Order: sequence, then structure tokens, then C-alpha cells
Amino acid sequence: MPFRIIRPQSFRACSRVPIFAPRAFSIHSPRCIDSRAPSQSAPASFRKNGGDKRSLSDRMSLKGKTTVITGGARGIGLSLVEAVAEAGGNVAVLDVLEKPQADLSTLGVEAHYYRTDVTNMDVLEKTFRQIQSDFGRIDNCVTAAGIVADKSFFDHSWDDCEKLLKVNVLGTFFCAQLAAKAMRDQDSGGSLVLIASIASHLALPLQRLPMYGATKGAVRIMMKQLAVELAPLNIRVNTVSPGFIRTDMTELCATQQPELYSVFSSAPPIGRIGETTDITGAVHYLLSDASSYTTGADIPITGGLIAGRIAN
Repeated sequence: MPFRIIRPQSFRACSRVPIFAPRAFSIHSPRCIDSRAPSQSAPASFRKNGGDKRSLSDRMSLKGKTTVITGGARGIGLSLVEAVAEAGGNVAVLDVLEKPQADLSTLGVEAHYYRTDVTNMDVLEKTFRQIQSDFGRIDNCVTAAGIVADKSFFDHSWDDCEKLLKVNVLGTFFCAQLAAKAMRDQDSGGSLVLIASIASHLALPLQRLPMYGATKGAVRIMMKQLAVELAPLNIRVNTVSPGFIRTDMTELCATQQPELYSVFSSAPPIGRIGETTDITGAVHYLLSDASSYTTGADIPITGGLIAGRIAN
């Protein structure tokens, strides 16, 4: 069937055609794009030659890029710090802890630690100014700082909820904002990767996470809003939703909540708990130029739990 271009002035005429009639449907293809539409601000090299001709390994490299990682002193955040360094990227590590659990001087790249509080805007602004002074630029940002409260809906206090919202939502929002401002002022584009959670998709067995899940749901919706708004600046925004991942915090469950800990391995269809290294590949991709056409996406890394459970 021939292609049809639906113009704004033709909407009224089309409205008289029953929606089930074959001629009411149009197939949109690149050849049907209205030449009068403004182009997006994709890199000039992409518009001229039809794509990035570098090898995949070159596009996956983070060499010469500076990535800010919040919550980077331990757990998933620290694994992301190490992964960025392994890919050749410089890294600014932010956390509220006194020092990270690993020696950043051994990473082989430029790496600095900034003790900061993502719930304090004045402190955050000072931290980001210092990062720009130390590194000269900000190319990427991963917001991995977060806290969790596992308790009944009826037991959540105002203070519990306020703390979760400040760290998980406001902290994510304003770290992303400060990083994006730097990218905008540099006119460089960049990538924001916001760490969400499987708890933003579904309720988890033996866990009660009503407000935590709500905050991570807010992060996923935030990502979609920012992905559209920042696309003209060539700033990509995506989320990663981890499932059960082995960290210091989850390991405490082995002794404190053994029944829950067993679920971490038995619930995912793949039959094991996730490792922090299971997260790094997806985040590395999203930070790299290999994902230049990926924005507004959520990547669930859950061992299949996002799709369902196998009886066990």
C-alpha cells in the first residue's frame, strides 16, 4: 500500500473516515518525514555520514570522559566506579561516608572522592563546582545514592517517608540537574543514568516497601520526563532497575532474616542472587557513545523476576 503523509490540515477530512477502514491507516517511514520539521541537535557527524563509524570498542570506551557517581563509596555505586575506571573514564565519587571502601588511587585514572550530602542543595552545588574545577568538565552522571525502609505501610512515619523522598527523589533530581547544567554549558551532550529498582515495577516477596517503591517509581517517571526535555541538548537519560543484588546490606539478611535471604536466590527465574557486576555492563553501555540512540529507557536487571516467578 502506498505511503501517506498526514498533514495537520488533513486531520478534519481524515476524521470522517471510519477508523477501521484500511485507508484510514498510514505507515510512517523515514521517507515521509516533513522536511519543514526542525532537526534535533544530534552531533553533526551523525547527520552528515549517517552514523558513528568507529569500532564498537572505541564507542564503548569512556576515555577522556568524566563521570560523577553518587553513592559511590560502597555497594553498587562502588562497582560502577571501578567499571568506569576500567573503561578508561575519570570518576568523581560522591557519598556521605567518611571514605570509600576501596582505594581510588589504584584505579589507574583520575579519581577524586567528595564527601557530600545529596539532601543538602548548598553542599551539592559546592561539590559540583569543585568537580568542574578539578576535572574541567562533566560528561556523565550516575545517581546511585539511595536508602531503603522495609516496614509495613501502617508503620511508616512521616520522618521515614520524608527521608526516603529527600535521598531517593530530591537527591536524584538535583544531582541530575547539576550535572545536566554542566553538560549544557559545555555544549557537549552527555548521559544521565538514574538507578531505580525492581520495587518500582512490582511488590517483592517477603518485603514491604511501599514508600521505597514509590520513590523509585518517581525516579523512573522522572527519567522519562527528562529524556524528552533534554534530548535537544543531546543529553540522554535512562534508568536501570536492579533486582536482588548482593551487597553488604543484603548480606546482613543472611543472619538477620534468613528466610528473606533465601528468596533472593529462589525467586528470580535464573536461580541466583545478582552481583554488582551484573549491573555494570548495562550502565557502562548507557554511559558510552554506543548508546547514542538510547534515551528514555529502563533496563531491568532482575534475573527474570521482572517477567514472573517459577514455582519452587
